Amino acid sequence: MSFDHFYYKGAQFAHTVHSESSLNYAENEFEVLDDDVFNVTYPKSGTNWMIEILNLIKHDGDPTTCQSILNFERSPWFEIEAFKEQEKQLSQPRIISSHLPHQLFAKSFFKSKAKIIYTMRNPKDVIVSFFYFTKIHYLFKEIENFQELIDNFVNGNGLYGSWFDHVKGWMQMKDDSRFFYITYEELLKDPRGGVVRLCKFLGKQLDDAQIDSVVKHSAFSTMKENKMSNWTQVPAEVLDQTKGSFLRKGISGDWKNHFTVAQSEYFDKIYQEKMKDLNMSFYWEQL
Repeated sequence: MSFDHFYYKGAQFAHTVHSESSLNYAENEFEVLDDDVFNVTYPKSGTNWMIEILNLIKHDGDPTTCQSILNFERSPWFEIEAFKEQEKQLSQPRIISSHLPHQLFAKSFFKSKAKIIYTMRNPKDVIVSFFYFTKIHYLFKEIENFQELIDNFVNGNGLYGSWFDHVKGWMQMKDDSRFFYITYEELLKDPRGGVVRLCKFLGKQLDDAQIDSVVKHSAFSTMKENKMSNWTQVPAEVLDQTKGSFLRKGISGDWKNHFTVAQSEYFDKIYQEKMKDLNMSFYWEQL
């Protein structure tokens, strides 16, 4: 994946979006509050979907906020340059997004009672999502060779570094009471069940109608029509949506339409090698 990048403690970040200063602020200076909720993902793993779900839960299923405030202002990424201004607008409990790997996360979090929701996605689908994202986002040079993207991915040559390291790093917290993890595929199969589990983790009591509203207004079809959630309000020089939409399909398994058999076998072999010491199985491995 080719983009104008720099390294911060071993991971790649994008010039103009990140800086040494913004990353240092996130890691060492940002003050985490005890009621903060962090929406953490590796890129292209369901970040915006979880933003919608968490904001709807916060507001008891009422979609007003999700329909009137841009999602990246409701739940900004705290490692980006723009965050210090966005931070001032956040109401408590703050819902804050991040793609940071575990080792670069806010040090103040680990002394707090704040909570993290970590969403994972089948890495083959992450690669496909990246493939289309590079076509529309100004940061990236468009990749025509799908094999090149696979190679970059398995070698950790991408935004925020290695997917494998990201997942393994965060899974160190799997038994921490402040940490909740879920897969994109589980949410797709049973969105209501996922919302119920999230409410329990967050200590938020919603009635059946409120839960139904969260599910309804966080559905892909609803978000795709919501201008506050579908990224159509982003300037064309940032996202060229004549080449594709930010919210593309919202499905799992699309990798089967892009990987050849040989590419799939190549990826699986590397995946098994890199993940063998984790001693965990993920939902997508059973599909």
